[in-house]
Amino acid sequence: MHDSRAARQALAILAGTTLLRLVVGAIVPLFPDETYYWDWSRTLASGYFDHPPIIALLIRAGTAIFGDTALGVRFFPILAGTGAALGLMQSARVMAGDDAANLATRVFVCLPLATVGLVLATPDAPMLCAAAWTMYAVIRALRPGDIPRSLDWWVLAGICAGLAMASKYTAVLLPAALALAFVSHPRLQNKFGEPGPWLAVLVASLVMAPVLWWNAAHDWVSFRFQLGHGFGDPKGGALGLVNRELELIAGQIGLVSPILIYFLVRAIKRSMDPTPDGVRLALGVVSACCLVFFLFSATRRSVEPNWPAIAWLPAVVLVATEPMETWRAERWLHRGLALGAVLSLVVFAHVLYPILPIPAPSDQIAKAFGWELLADRLEKRRQFLTSRASFGTGDFFFAAERYQDASEIAFHLPGHPPVFSLNLVGRSNQYDLRPAFRDRAPVGATMLLVLDDETNEPRVIRKLTCCFRRIDQGEMVALVRNDAVSAKKRLWLLSGWNGDWPRRDQPFP
Repeated sequence: MHDSRAARQALAILAGTTLLRLVVGAIVPLFPDETYYWDWSRTLASGYFDHPPIIALLIRAGTAIFGDTALGVRFFPILAGTGAALGLMQSARVMAGDDAANLATRVFVCLPLATVGLVLATPDAPMLCAAAWTMYAVIRALRPGDIPRSLDWWVLAGICAGLAMASKYTAVLLPAALALAFVSHPRLQNKFGEPGPWLAVLVASLVMAPVLWWNAAHDWVSFRFQLGHGFGDPKGGALGLVNRELELIAGQIGLVSPILIYFLVRAIKRSMDPTPDGVRLALGVVSACCLVFFLFSATRRSVEPNWPAIAWLPAVVLVATEPMETWRAERWLHRGLALGAVLSLVVFAHVLYPILPIPAPSDQIAKAFGWELLADRLEKRRQFLTSRASFGTGDFFFAAERYQDASEIAFHLPGHPPVFSLNLVGRSNQYDLRPAFRDRAPVGATMLLVLDDETNEPRVIRKLTCCFRRIDQGEMVALVRNDAVSAKKRLWLLSGWNGDWPRRDQPFP
């Protein structure tokens, strides 16, 4: 049950994979979503349009140490990913000893969604970390030997659950699924008559209070966006539904790896057999409920592959604490670990240098490259324009139509000036909650606008013809990674603003 060598090996594995993620995170440029969250961190708040605030707090802390660099943005989210692995390791150790903790660590770090996905500065990293420690605290609270300190563990569970929900709203599935598990097990039903679970709910609510207050002050915009994002009107009919479900399943197989996903799903199924303490049932119900939730969400809208990541955390603990009945099963588990590690390393290699035969426009990795050149062209254009004796420097502004472009430009421009996201034809986002161009620019101002390069006149330009005295098409800038063009951007110079501004729903001229 207890083997100090197994524990030391698990810690060494965590240290090595953390160092690997830190090195890769420092080298690879930031992706558009990461620069979007970085832009949030420059103005800290209790909530944001898309997500709760924890990711912005982590980025702000990292950039305070390492500056506005890729490592600064990713440093604490990467450590949060390591914290998630530590939480799973400790959960498995409490349930079945050091060997199980070692196996839980190896399974988790061999999942591509953990090894590769937890390099990125996204809300998933702090959410998974807090969710893992929530499960650890609940396991300790339910163990008979920890009953004298159960209230302490319930308080810790409440704090961690609140932090998970303050990282990403889908973490609410964790306490909801635990409540369902308690209803399903005779011994766990008795917990409703004890103060511990109710104390955890109270503590979690207090942790979430600032986020709820911010949403109430902003017309619940974040909740409404997420509900519409996941449960909006379905598109594509029956064929679209089937495609979305198949994409979700294929994405999970890819992010978990083909062999390991079999063992994880099998462990979830076997956990439904009741045990005296109900701990395994609770973990299995959490995994099953999360997977069912996202399978249902896919009937309405497309589900991103990383969204169901929370479902696999308890499954990792279940696999690690479940004895392998035969040598054949154990051999296949080790093959699954090897395959998952190889897939992760292949993705890492492709991140550092493109080795997979994926066209650049379809390669998600390529989206992080080329922004330095675009920012350099924008800065040179600004210097040329503002060098004119008649041009006031306070009358010049940068803008883009999409929030991804606006945040990448702001991150890479010297001095990180504010860049407006116009959002005239795209979806609403955090930039709609900030002072816009029409609120800050004086009449007569000039805007240097970045749009996708199109054959015909862009719709945004057609909308803005009523608002500027002159509109000039500028140069095209290609976003390139290793001589492969992933996207093309076009610069537009709009001068002589007349003080008018089009509505989002205004018809195109």
